[in-house]
Amino acid sequence: MVDAVLAAVLTAVTVSSTAYQRPDADVLTIALVLLTSAPIVLRQVAPVATLGVVLAAQLALAVLVGNSYPEGGFAVLIATFTVATQCSRRVVLLTFGATFAVVVGTVIAMAGHSIPTPVLWSELLKGLLGIVVAGVLGESVKRRTEYTERLAARAERAAADERVRIARELHDVVAHHMSVISLQAGVSRYLLDTDRPAARTALATVEEASHEALSELRRLLEVLRPADAPGADYEPQPGLASLEGLVERTRAAGVPVEVAVSGEVRPLPPGPDLCAYRVVQESLTNVIKHAGPAAVRIVVDYGEHTLTLRVLDDGARPAGDGPPGYGIRGMRERTELYGGVLTAGPRDEGGFGVTARLPL
Repeated sequence: MVDAVLAAVLTAVTVSSTAYQRPDADVLTIALVLLTSAPIVLRQVAPVATLGVVLAAQLALAVLVGNSYPEGGFAVLIATFTVATQCSRRVVLLTFGATFAVVVGTVIAMAGHSIPTPVLWSELLKGLLGIVVAGVLGESVKRRTEYTERLAARAERAAADERVRIARELHDVVAHHMSVISLQAGVSRYLLDTDRPAARTALATVEEASHEALSELRRLLEVLRPADAPGADYEPQPGLASLEGLVERTRAAGVPVEVAVSGEVRPLPPGPDLCAYRVVQESLTNVIKHAGPAAVRIVVDYGEHTLTLRVLDDGARPAGDGPPGYGIRGMRERTELYGGVLTAGPRDEGGFGVTARLPL
C-alpha cells in the first residue's frame, strides 16, 4: 500500500513536470516518463528489475529528448536504496556498477543535445552522489535489520535454554524427592500393622521429603516471578553446603551413604555449586529407583583447579538401568554447561558409578 501511494505521487509529479516543460511531448516520451516512476510500486517484489526499468527509461529519455527529468531521479534513488537493503552484497555491487555506468551514459547522451557543460557536470555529480548516499543508507538499514534479527534469534535461543534449564531443575527436584516419598510410603504401609515405630519413622521421612520438595519447587517458581512481584522472597539455590541434608534424606530412605571429602573445602561459584549438588542428587535418585539394595559412597575432591565428584554404589544391578530417561543426560548437560566432563556407567567391581569433573 505504501509503495503504491509512493509510486502514484512520484508518477504524478513527474508527468506534471513533463507536461509543463514539454507541452508537445509525444506518446513515447510520456510512456518513458511513466516508466521512470511507476515501477516503484514493485520495488519490494523485484528490486533489481525495478531499478533496471527505471534506469533504462532515464537513459532512453536522455537519448531521445536530452533530459533525464530530475523528478524521475527520486525513483532511481529509492530503487537503489531498496536493492541495498534486500539483496546480497554481491548483487548490490554488480547493480551499483551498472547504475554508475547508466548515469555516465545518461550524461553523455545529454551532451549530444547541446546541454551546457556545467549542467552536465552538475547532473553527473548529483547522480553519482545520490546513488552513493542511497547505497550507504540502504546498507546501514540492512545491517541494522540483520543485527536486530540476530538479537531476536539470540533471545529465542536464550528462552529455549532457560526452558531446558527449568525442566532440568524440575526433573531433579521432583525425581529425587518423589523417589524417597514413594519408597518410604511403601515401607510404611508394609510396617503399619507389624512395626508401628518404624512406620512412623518412614512417614516422618515422607513428610520431610515432601516439605523439602515443596520448598525447592517454591524457590524455583519464585525465580520465574518478576523481581517486583508482591511477596517475592528469593532464597539461594542448594549447593554442596546442603549435601548433608541430601545424604540424611537418602539414609532415611534406607540407603546407606558414606561421604568422603578431600582437599581444601571452599565456597564455589553459584552455578558449579548447584551443578555439583544436582549431580549428587540425581545419582542418589537413580540408586533409590534402580539399584535395589545398595550402599553408596560419595567422594568430593576439591582439587587446585578441578572439583571431582564420584557417586559409587554396589547395587546388584546398575543404577540407571531401566527405561531411558533424562537423568544421566541432564547431569551431563549440566556439567558440560560449566566446562566439565561427566562419565557414568557400570563398574567392574559391580554396581554403578558417576564421575563429574568441574573446572574451578
